[in-house]
Amino acid sequence: MAEEEKEKKKSRIVPKKYPMPEQDPKERGRNFNEVPLGQDAETAVLEAKRCLQCKRGPNRKICMDGCPVEIDIPAFIEKVQEADFSGAIAIIREKQNLPAVCGRVCPYESQCEGLCIVGKKNEPVGIGRLERFLADWERREQKHAKIQVPPSTGKTVAVVGAGPAGLTVAGDLAKLGHAVTVFEALQYSGGVLVYGIPEFRLPKEIVYAEVDYIKKMGVDIRNDYVVGKLDTVDDLLKEYDVVFVATGAGLPNWTNLEGENLNGIMSANEFLTRTNLMKAFKFPDYDTPIRVGETVVTIGGGNVAMDCARTALRLGAKESVILYRRSDAELPARREEIHHAKEEGIRFELLAAPVKFMGDDCGNLRQVEALRMELGEPDASGRRRPVKIDGSNFTIDCQTLLVAIGQSPNPLVPMTTPDLKTTKWGTIAVDGEGRTSKKGVFAGGDIASGAATVILAMGDGKRAARAMHTYLVEDQGWPGPEAFEQPGK
Repeated sequence: MAEEEKEKKKSRIVPKKYPMPEQDPKERGRNFNEVPLGQDAETAVLEAKRCLQCKRGPNRKICMDGCPVEIDIPAFIEKVQEADFSGAIAIIREKQNLPAVCGRVCPYESQCEGLCIVGKKNEPVGIGRLERFLADWERREQKHAKIQVPPSTGKTVAVVGAGPAGLTVAGDLAKLGHAVTVFEALQYSGGVLVYGIPEFRLPKEIVYAEVDYIKKMGVDIRNDYVVGKLDTVDDLLKEYDVVFVATGAGLPNWTNLEGENLNGIMSANEFLTRTNLMKAFKFPDYDTPIRVGETVVTIGGGNVAMDCARTALRLGAKESVILYRRSDAELPARREEIHHAKEEGIRFELLAAPVKFMGDDCGNLRQVEALRMELGEPDASGRRRPVKIDGSNFTIDCQTLLVAIGQSPNPLVPMTTPDLKTTKWGTIAVDGEGRTSKKGVFAGGDIASGAATVILAMGDGKRAARAMHTYLVEDQGWPGPEAFEQPGK
C-alpha cells in the first residue's frame, strides 16, 4: 500500500522547480542589489511538496548524503510541507550555523540536489531555495527568539579566522558548552563571505546577522587581531585548551606573463576586497576608489571570475570579458552564476589563454594578447587539457585586467609555527578529522584543503569540531608524526 501511495505521488510531481523571482538583467547589471529575490511562503510550501520523502536504503543515497554539514534534509522539508517554518529552521540549525549564507552560495546542484530522486526524471527539489527561505523567515520573524546555551564545560577554545570554517567550529563547540574565542584579522567577521563574494550574490547584512547569531551563543569574536603578529599559535596554547586554525586562502595566484606589472592589472582578491569589504562600489560615500576602464578582462572561469566580471560591469565598465582556456562545458563556476553573467551581457572568450600584456609609454595596460586553444586528452583533474593552436594569436583592447586563477593558502600562521607540518602546496597538513602535527592544534577550510567552496569549508569545520570536543572531554592522545607523512588533500 505504501508503494502504491509513493507511485501516486510520483505521478503528481510538478516537473520543474517553482520559479525564483529575480531582478531584471538590464537593471541589475548596474546595481549591487541582490539578484534572486527569494520565494514567498506559499511558493516554499508548494516546492517542498515536490519532495518524495525518500528513505535511505542499503544501495541508495538520498539528498542528505550530499550535504557536507549533514543537515537532515527530508526532515526539514517535511516541516515546510506542513508550513511549520519554525520547526523546519530548528532542524537546519541543529547542524548548520550559516543557513542564510548557504541558501545563497552553496553549490547544491552538485551536492544535495544532485542526489535528489525527483531530479532523475525532473528538476530536483529546490533544497537550496528552501534553506534560504527558512533562514530569511527566521531572521524576519524570530529575530528576538532566545538561543539556548548549555552549561559551561570549563574548556576553552581559540579559533583563528572568522570565515566559514572558523564560524562553524565556533558555533558547534559553543553548542556543546565550551568557551570559544575567535580571532579575526579583518575589521568584519565572515572571511571570504565579506571580502570576496559581492553584495549582489550575498548581501553583507545577511552575513552580519548570521555572525550575530553565533555571538548570541556566547562566542567572543575579536576583530582586527592578527594571529602570527600580535600572538602566535604557541601563545594561544598557553591560554586555551585547543586551537583551530582557519585562516583561508587569501594569497592570489598570478600568470607570471610578460607585462603583468602594468598599471590596471590586479588580482581578483584586491579587486573584490576593495569593492566588497572597503565599499568601493559606494565611492565617494566610502573613501576607497577603484579603477575600472571601459573594457575589463577577467582571466579565469570559476565563481571568483564570474564575481569579478559581473562586479566590473556594475562599477561602470562598458564591456566585461571572461577569458577562459577551456570550453563552456568545463567552466568550474556554478551554472547559475554563468547563466546570470550571460544574461547581464558578460562576453565569454572561451578556449583562449593569455600570452602577454601590453601597455603604453606610461606603463598603463592597453591590450591583452591571447592564443586560441583546443581540447586534448583529459588531465589529472579529469577535464580535457587545453592545447595551444599555433598562429591563432589575437588581441583584446582593455584598460583593466583581473587575474582570477585561484588562491594559495595564507602563509602567516605556518610561518610563525615552526613545528606545524605543511604540504608542498603550502596547506597545513591534517588528518581526516582536522588534527595537525602539533598537539592541541586543528585546522580546516582553505588553509588545509586549498581554495574550495564555502560549504566544504563548513564541512571541514564540522568534522574538526567533533574531534576537538572528543579531545577536550576525553583527551585520547594525538596521532604520531607518521600520520602526516603523506599530508594534504
